[in-house]
This record gives sequence, structure tokens and C-alpha cells, in this order.
Amino acid sequence: MNDSDGAPIVEASALVKSYRTGDVVVPVLNGVSLLVDRGEFVSVMGQSGSGKSTLLYLLGGLDRPDSGDVRIAGRSLSAMNDEEISAMRRRRLGFIFQFFNLVPNLTVEENVLLPILLDGGSMRANRRRLDEILDTVELAHRRRHRPSELSGGQQQRVAIARALIGEPDLILADEPTGNLDSTTTTEVMELLAHINRDHAKTVIMVTHSLECAAYGSRKITVRDGTIDDTILTAQV
Repeated sequence: MNDSDGAPIVEASALVKSYRTGDVVVPVLNGVSLLVDRGEFVSVMGQSGSGKSTLLYLLGGLDRPDSGDVRIAGRSLSAMNDEEISAMRRRRLGFIFQFFNLVPNLTVEENVLLPILLDGGSMRANRRRLDEILDTVELAHRRRHRPSELSGGQQQRVAIARALIGEPDLILADEPTGNLDSTTTTEVMELLAHINRDHAKTVIMVTHSLECAAYGSRKITVRDGTIDDTILTAQV
């Protein structure tokens, strides 16, 4: 895939999305357009039901819009079939969710390597990368442990490591601190800021927390199916 130099990593154009409940059609997004440059850390806020998570899922190819398009690194998602979108997600995107989504019977290192293994790679060929990532999230000493043996913060760091293992262009995080206490929230947010700043990863994060949003370089507020784009003055 050839990326255009200087082109936005994300280009969303006139996204419309509704959901049907019985005979009722519920509009969620109404013509949302958005550009995200490489290296940005964008915080997405909004009231419950505002459509902020829906926007994130459309940007990550986890759902398709009713109309409009998303381009990742210059490539249109609407031009891809489901298999191509799945391959793009594994190779170019990293996902972090509120509920960790770890496989309970796999070890830390197996959970981290899961996207690589699903894409036909091997643990042996990716051993050096695995070691680097586990050092970054400070879990090298827990690599043989299973999720049930870890704290919530440690489980989220495993999820962050899994999101990074494939050297993605873009990290998408949906309420990554929603299940964590305040101390662990700070640790996770500082880790995400470090990954954005020192590993040059673009991050788009959905959050309810103003404190978490302040780690971003830009805040997007989703309101009534549209976005209000405001530059944050307070940065960490």
C-alpha cells in the first residue's frame, strides 16, 4: 500500500449512520467529516448516545456507514470487501477497548502476539518485537501469566501491547480507562501519551473524562450527530 507523503492518516467524508430498532430508525451520525494528521492524539468526547463510539468504529472499519467514506492512509474503506478490511485492521490499525478483550486461556505474550499469529506470522519471527513491546508496557516479568492473574491496569497494558505489536499506523481507543481506578487511569494515559509522542503513533481516543481528554493535542466533541472541533490549550 503506497501512502502519500504528508497526507492525513484519516480522512472521513460526510459520514451518515443510523440504526434500526424494530420499525424505528435512530439517526446517530449526520454528515460527519474529519481529518486526522499523522502523529496527532485526538480525544473524542460527547454525551452517552452521541455517536462518538460509532464514529470510532466507522474509522476503524468495524462498521460501515450508510453513506460517506473513510480513507486510511489514502485508501478508501468503501472500496474494500470484508476480507480486505479485516486484513487492513490487522496490519495497519491497533484497537484498545474498555473491557480489554483478552483471551483468558492465553498467556500475556500469546495475547499480545494474537494479531500476528492470526495473520500467519510466528512467535519466533517476532520475538524481538515482542520483547520490545513488553518492555515498553513494563510487563516483561509477567509474560507467562494469564489475564486472571493480572490487575485491571496490567490487563489494559496487555491490550495496549497487542495494539502495538503489528507496528500500526493508527491506534483507536474506546474508553480505555473506563474500568480503571484513578491511579491506574493516570498510568495508562501516560503510557498512551508516551506511545504517541515517543513512538510517533497517531491516537484517536473516545473518553468521557475531561482529565483523559487533556492528554490529547485536539478535542472533538460529538453533538447531535455532528462534531465540534476545538484545539485544546491544556496539554500534558
